[in-house]
Amino acid sequence: MNKTNYTSIDELVQIPWLQSISIGKDGKVVSYVKRTSDLAENVYRNHVWVYEVDGQKHYPITTGKSESSSPAWATDKNYLAYISEVGEKEKLRKQIILKTFDEFNGIQITNSKEGVNNFIWSPDGKGIYYTTTESDSEELKKRKETYGEFEYVDKEYKNDYLCYVGIEEAIESFKELSNKKKDEKEEPKDVKVDITNPRDFSIRGFQISPDGKKAVLICTPTGDIRDEETYVYLLDISTKKLTKLNVTGTFNSNISFSPDGNRIVFAKTPRESEYYKWKVFEDVVLEIYDLEKEETLMRLSGFDRGVTPIKWTSKGILVTWQDRANCRIGMVSEKGEISSIYSNGECYIADADSTFDGENIAYIKTEKNRAVEVYVNAVQVTNESRIYENKLMSKKEVVIWNTKDGLEIEGVLSKPHDYDSNKKYPLLVVIHGGPTWASFPFHNMNKLYPIEQFVESGFIVLEPNYRGSSGYGNKFLTSNFRMLGVGDYEDVISGVDALKEMDIIDSERVGVMGWSQGGYISAFCATFSNRFKAISVGAGISNWITYYVNTDITTFTRSYLGATPWNDPEVYAITSPMTYIKTACTPTLIQHGDNDKRVPVPNAYELFRGLQDSEVESELIVFKGMGHSPHKPGLHKAIMEQNLEWFIKHV
Repeated sequence: MNKTNYTSIDELVQIPWLQSISIGKDGKVVSYVKRTSDLAENVYRNHVWVYEVDGQKHYPITTGKSESSSPAWATDKNYLAYISEVGEKEKLRKQIILKTFDEFNGIQITNSKEGVNNFIWSPDGKGIYYTTTESDSEELKKRKETYGEFEYVDKEYKNDYLCYVGIEEAIESFKELSNKKKDEKEEPKDVKVDITNPRDFSIRGFQISPDGKKAVLICTPTGDIRDEETYVYLLDISTKKLTKLNVTGTFNSNISFSPDGNRIVFAKTPRESEYYKWKVFEDVVLEIYDLEKEETLMRLSGFDRGVTPIKWTSKGILVTWQDRANCRIGMVSEKGEISSIYSNGECYIADADSTFDGENIAYIKTEKNRAVEVYVNAVQVTNESRIYENKLMSKKEVVIWNTKDGLEIEGVLSKPHDYDSNKKYPLLVVIHGGPTWASFPFHNMNKLYPIEQFVESGFIVLEPNYRGSSGYGNKFLTSNFRMLGVGDYEDVISGVDALKEMDIIDSERVGVMGWSQGGYISAFCATFSNRFKAISVGAGISNWITYYVNTDITTFTRSYLGATPWNDPEVYAITSPMTYIKTACTPTLIQHGDNDKRVPVPNAYELFRGLQDSEVESELIVFKGMGHSPHKPGLHKAIMEQNLEWFIKHV
């Protein structure tokens, strides 16, 4: 069959995405979540699937309109637990559902008022530990009843705490409910046991020791998202005694016990404010801590934020890490030696899990000209890539250039399948968000911009991994400190100039776009430069002061700019797109969600009004009910179509 078309926007939106993989104790069963698009109802559907290794059989555990996530197998029983939304539309809560393949289909075993955040099976398989958010206090309920809704800003927050539910008790409660008459409407009893006090601290991550006697908790003093202080506690589950461990820094939520339960491993980074202000180049380390000796045994350096410990197995510590424009999987020995497995070529490992003996590993991977697929011990067991069988595909390659201030920058270049080296192509620059993230040379990784449709329309596309991107080491990660906008622009424009020197682009026809941090860099390009024919700003920052006083993460700004706007207004001015609004001259499309807490919509209005008053062609599109990124396929589709139309028209 002749291939005549690239993947359309409708097809891009509907390509399934696989995530949250879990492998059973014996390696014979694997579960994962498959996200699909329901365009008719304009929603994404997340359902749990199971793959049986011996029978090579896939089937869904959940179907219909329920949203399901986070499947996990019990250690020694034929139980699969997962999280699913339960309740009426206005009161949907995430609860743990239990399925056994011998007795019954899924039953609800939690009835948390605020819903379940995440969970872990107890090592004996007799129960589940999970975190939930504390409910309104009686005092707060009374206040709402008396006065209505209001909030004391920066003073009111809710903490996440640890609970336990026994499987036998939960099943018994379910059976009692099932035996009641149908007209006796009653919710399942909440048979949980509180393990920690929600007012003591807020839990961001936890793990249970192999013997089930201890838990290690990654905590912050409050549930405030801006709270940077991070502690690690060791909890004696029977006595509920807490011991604060002698480790400092900030930690991601992934932490794991050694098989003997005497050590833990976690990824660690210096505190945000110190990390950027002082440019502390100690790499984010994978640290092993001895619980008995109360000391650090090993620090594995050479990573930045891209390293994640998955599980400590008998063969070593299973980790994933970002390696420039790739994401790999491997094992770390107790001596700190790391070996890559199943990922030596160009690839992106999205998630992984293994049995405790390390003999069986399941993971989700994409690579060139492939969709995301499930693999078990290097064997591909899904076939989502069939979507590409009859499609033309862009050619993706990694290009490298140098900036005037001496940085080496990588970028992903997408060319047409029939690329002509004698032709000069119009160029579109697509800038990733973050900034601690990256672009990768794989199809359908960018969920916001229709790269394939841009290529089919005659463009080539450059996705720069500008300073501050992850995967390139900590010196590169911190090189945008007090250089936001100015340094980012240099990274973008030097990439354009590099392609110009290669004589492959028409430098008079260049457009730029991006979302979040990429939207900010695009906004900076819109006011700071006259080098572009058209620009698109998605959920971008236009004025750092406007952002600082409205966002839910004010610490982000202080980390990168090194001060508050009141202490150093000059750096806030130099790095703000609005400072240069009088020199703006480029047609600019602005897209923003009206419910965006991360980059609140006043940033979009400020840029739009400034461009309008400067008589620069501009359009502002505000998506109702949308947060920082689109959550419905229709919104993804609209954003892609609007950008395609904008750049075809102007570039």
